[in-house]
Amino acid sequence: MFSIGDFAQYGRVSARMLRHYDAIGLLCPARTDPVTGYRFYEAAQLARLNRIIALKNLGFSLQQVGAILAEEVSVPELRGMLRLRRAELEATLTAAGERLAQVEARLRSIESEGHMSADDVVVKPTGTVLLAELSGIAASYGPEHIGPVIQPLYAELCARLEAAGVTPAGPGLAYYEAVHEAAYETVPGDYEHAPGDRGANGGHGGIPGGRRNVPEGHADVPGSASAAAAAAGYEPGYEPGPGAVVVHAGLTVTAEALARAGARSGGTGAPATRTPTATGLGFDVVALPGLECAATVVHRGPMSRILPTAQNLAHWIDANGYRSAGYARELYLECPPDQEKWVTEIQEPVVRAAPETP
Repeated sequence: MFSIGDFAQYGRVSARMLRHYDAIGLLCPARTDPVTGYRFYEAAQLARLNRIIALKNLGFSLQQVGAILAEEVSVPELRGMLRLRRAELEATLTAAGERLAQVEARLRSIESEGHMSADDVVVKPTGTVLLAELSGIAASYGPEHIGPVIQPLYAELCARLEAAGVTPAGPGLAYYEAVHEAAYETVPGDYEHAPGDRGANGGHGGIPGGRRNVPEGHADVPGSASAAAAAAGYEPGYEPGPGAVVVHAGLTVTAEALARAGARSGGTGAPATRTPTATGLGFDVVALPGLECAATVVHRGPMSRILPTAQNLAHWIDANGYRSAGYARELYLECPPDQEKWVTEIQEPVVRAAPETP
């Protein structure tokens, strides 16, 4: 048997903690000397101590730990509980990290206010582009909702293109549209946007060309709002809330590559209508029309730090007599493994602002 000091040493805990566990009946010594009151423990009790510490470190209260141990759970059951708790804590850490990234982005935006040069922004038209795409629904245009949708979409799209034998012919391009048109004001042109929620999305961390393990089962359906909801795995009848957006994650392809892969007729020669068409290959294809007038700026670095760039672009648009005409597109020019070396062009559709009346 071990004295309380020796047992504490082997268990990597303090003797004070062992006394507390004894007082609440969580881990009682194997024997207590009736004269001196000294506590003695057996080596077999290390197993219970390990369980106590593991559960406590995973966030369970001592009362919960006692209840769990009282049920005499098996090792496989305990391992399953620990894995579940670990997953919960990892999710919490991930969410905290994302919040910190957004705080950092806001601070950078504050620091960089007014620092964008006029030379940084180029107003130009963009051309029609043929995209293979998958779409999904995000609860809002905010980065906390866009990121979890667009990342697995790109990973899944890459996997499906590879399975179909289609090699991307150019960079990735993400674009967005409102789900509930009634909640958006219409402006000249083809685009709808939420009042006060314009410009490039700040920090969703899309990964065009990247790979991640994502669930199977996206439907091969055109990219309407209802189809996007089905593709995202929502139950039939799911109704997105106000402010929800359809997220389109696309990669540039050629009609010839699609034809060789056996895409359905109509999937390779569709006019530029912004209406995705099913190919029968597990993804949609769309001939996305170009923007007649886009204010563009290049962002360098990860998407988690795009907010200052997007907001500086908004300042430029306002200061130069334009107004936003819809959600910005994101053209991923360079996406190496090191996100610090990413190069993304933000393409915001704009129109000339009407002169103010006195």
